[in-house]
Amino acid sequence: MLEKGAIVQRDGETYAIAPHLPGGLVDADTLIKIGEVAKKYNAATLKVTNAQRIAIVGIKKEDVDKIWADLGMKPGAAIGLCVRSIKFCPGTTFCKRGQQDSVSLGMELDKRYHGFPLPGKFKIAVSGCANRCTDIAHRDIGIMGTPRGFNIYIGGTGGVIPREGELLMEHCTGEEVLTIVDQIINFYKENAQRNDRLGRLIDRIGFEKFKKEVLNKVSLSQ
Repeated sequence: MLEKGAIVQRDGETYAIAPHLPGGLVDADTLIKIGEVAKKYNAATLKVTNAQRIAIVGIKKEDVDKIWADLGMKPGAAIGLCVRSIKFCPGTTFCKRGQQDSVSLGMELDKRYHGFPLPGKFKIAVSGCANRCTDIAHRDIGIMGTPRGFNIYIGGTGGVIPREGELLMEHCTGEEVLTIVDQIINFYKENAQRNDRLGRLIDRIGFEKFKKEVLNKVSLSQ
C-alpha cells in the first residue's frame, strides 16, 4: 500500500495516510474536510505529525482509495527514498521574532522538491530566526534566518545516532539559498549510495571537499 501513501499500523490490519499540507498551513475548509472524511470512514484518530501534516489513522484497506477520492488531495511524501517534509516556521509572515520570510522560501522549496526521488530519505527545514523552531540542526538541509539573510547547515540527522548539521554558508539571499540547495541535491543524487543520508556522504568524502564541489558552481553576491 506504500504506492497509495498508506502505512500499515501496529495491528497489521489498518492503515494511516497523511495528505500533503505544505508547512502545515491549512485553511478552515480543508481542515473541516479532513475531519469529516475521517469521521465518515470511522478512523481511529487524527494525529498532528512532526512533519507538519495531519495523519488519518486506523482506516480499513478497502477504504483507502475512497478516502483519497473524497479528500481530493495529494499524499505527503512520508515514506520512500525521496525528499520528504519541507518544514518551515511562520517567520516574518506571522511571528514577531521572525527575521526572514521562511514561509515563502519554504513554500518554494516544497514546490520544487517535495517527493523528489533520491538515493535516501532527505529532509529540509527552514527557520525564520535563531530559535530554530523547525529543528534545522537535525535535517539534511537546515536553513536559518538571521538579520543579514539565511545561514545554510548540511548533514544533520536525528534518529538513533544523531548528527549535528554543519554550517555551509552564511547570510545568503533567498535566491542564493535555492541555487545552493539545488546544487546540494544534485551532488547528493549523483554521489550518494543507496540509503545514504547526506551526513554519511559528507563524512565519507570530507566536509571541505563536499563544500568545494557544491559551491564551485554557484555565483554568490557575498
